[in-house]
Amino acid sequence: MSRTTVSLVLNNVKGIKISPATRQKVMDAAERLSYVPNAAARALASQRAQIIGLLLSRKSHHISTDAFINPIMQGLLDVFRQHDMCLLIDIVDPDHTKEAYIQLARAKRIDGILFSGPRLDDEALKLLEMDGFPTVLIGQLPDTKLCMVDIDNCAAAKSAVAHLIRLGHRQIACITNAQLTYSAAVERLRGYQCALEEAGIACDPALVRYGDFTIESGYEQMCSLLAGQAKFTAAFVASDTLALGARAALGEHGLSVPQDVALVGFDDLPFARYMDPPLTTVHLPVSDLARRASEVMIALLSGDPIPCDRIILDTELIIRESCGVSYASTSLQG
Repeated sequence: MSRTTVSLVLNNVKGIKISPATRQKVMDAAERLSYVPNAAARALASQRAQIIGLLLSRKSHHISTDAFINPIMQGLLDVFRQHDMCLLIDIVDPDHTKEAYIQLARAKRIDGILFSGPRLDDEALKLLEMDGFPTVLIGQLPDTKLCMVDIDNCAAAKSAVAHLIRLGHRQIACITNAQLTYSAAVERLRGYQCALEEAGIACDPALVRYGDFTIESGYEQMCSLLAGQAKFTAAFVASDTLALGARAALGEHGLSVPQDVALVGFDDLPFARYMDPPLTTVHLPVSDLARRASEVMIALLSGDPIPCDRIILDTELIIRESCGVSYASTSLQG
C-alpha cells in the first residue's frame, strides 16, 4: 500500500476511488498505532487553515452581558469538532474599522466567517460577498446573496404585542433591543408597529425608545418612558436583558407588574422564568441557529449543495405571569 493512499484515507480526501477494504485497513492500522494527524500538515495539504471565524458585531462591554454567546459557541463547536475544525472568536466594534476581518479573510488565515448580529451599515460584508468568501450570517440583511440563518423577528415581535392587545391593552410602549443600525432591532420594531396597525391602534412615537443591548439601557429607557407625558399600561421590550432593567425601573417608580404595567420580553433567556413575576417572552432557538449556521458553513466549504440560502427557524411565545393570566378589561376603562 502506497504512502499516497494512506495519506488520502487519513485526510479523508473526497473524489478519490479507494476501496472500502483498503480504507478499513488504513484506519485499523492508524488505530493500532494511536496515530493522530498533524494539524499543520493537514492544513498545508488541503490549503485550508481548518479555522472558522465567529465575528460578533458588538461593543466589548455588550459581549460580557450577552447570555447567548455560550450556547452559540457550543452549538458551533459541536458541529465543527466533528470536522476537525477550530473556532476563532473576534469582536467587531461598530465604532472601529472593519478592515481587520477583511484582511483576515483575504490572507486565508480562516476558511470562513460566521457573522452574528449583522449591521445595516457594515460595508465590509459587501466586500466579503464580492470576494466570494464563505460567509454565513446569523441574522439577516437586505439586498445580499450571503447565506443567512435567522428567525422571523418581525412575526415574533408581532405575536408578542398581539398577545398584549388580546388582553385588552391599547397603550403599549416599546423599547428596542438595540439601535436601528441592527437589522434585528428594525424588524422587532416593525413587528410591534404591525401588531398595533392590524388592531387599529395608532403607533405613538412618544411610546418608543431605543435600547442598546444592556440591562442599564433597559432601565434608562423605561425611566425615560415613565418621565414622558404619554401613558401606557403595557410594554414590549425586545430583549429579556433590557426587560430586566425595565422591570427594575418600574419597581423603583412604585409600579407593579402586571397590575400596573404588563411586560413582554424577547429571547427567553434562562433567567426570564425566574424574574418576579416570571417573564412572558419569545423563545429564540439559539442552539439550533448555531447548529444550522455551522452546517451551512460546512456545506459551503465542501462544495455540497445548500438546500436553502435563507433558513428561518420557528419561534414560540412563552406565556408567563408578567402579563397577568387574564387582564381585567375594567381596569383599562376611562
